[in-house]
Amino acid sequence: MSQAYDPRRTAVLLVDPYNDFLSEGGKVWPRVESVARQVGLLDHLRSVIASARQAGVQVVFVPHRRWEPGDYESWDHPNPTQRAIMDRHSFARGTWGGEFHPDFQPQPGDVVVSEHWAQSGFANTDLDFQLKQHGITHVVLVGLLANTCIESTGRFAMELGYHVTLVRDATAAYTPEMMHAAHDLNGPTFAHTVTTTDDLTTAFTET
Repeated sequence: MSQAYDPRRTAVLLVDPYNDFLSEGGKVWPRVESVARQVGLLDHLRSVIASARQAGVQVVFVPHRRWEPGDYESWDHPNPTQRAIMDRHSFARGTWGGEFHPDFQPQPGDVVVSEHWAQSGFANTDLDFQLKQHGITHVVLVGLLANTCIESTGRFAMELGYHVTLVRDATAAYTPEMMHAAHDLNGPTFAHTVTTTDDLTTAFTET
């Protein structure tokens, strides 16, 4: 892997690491479980986050809006995902499903940005502001889902001038076809690098 990551300029964006997505018993886990197990999602997320912290790379939590009673109900046109959240109560605030997975808890020095309402971690949040205040130019995206929040956040990052890295085995989606679209069809149109956990963590140790 030729890409070098200056730890002073690089952040790993951990998107939506909720129990509802990542844990047995989570509301959305049954939909991602097959792909998540196939790619080794949890172990790869653990590896990326641990190696980032060891290398001094900034870790940034990019959480989805935690559902609360009344969310979206008075909106003019909530999107299909928001309608599903309204029905399913995904990531409900104050519940186990709306808590971060126990292996992915913010540590001193990590940044937790404001919650995004839709798919991009940048839209209507302080993510861009926080990254700029920390001197970040390169972002590495991991978490859920590959073809929605990861892709939308990555595209927005590119538009704002960041160098974007996708990690194909540190994310998941509902189907292999969605993963293929995210990494082989759409990803190369906006990401500067599409890589694997092993190559990324090797690059981190070489910084």
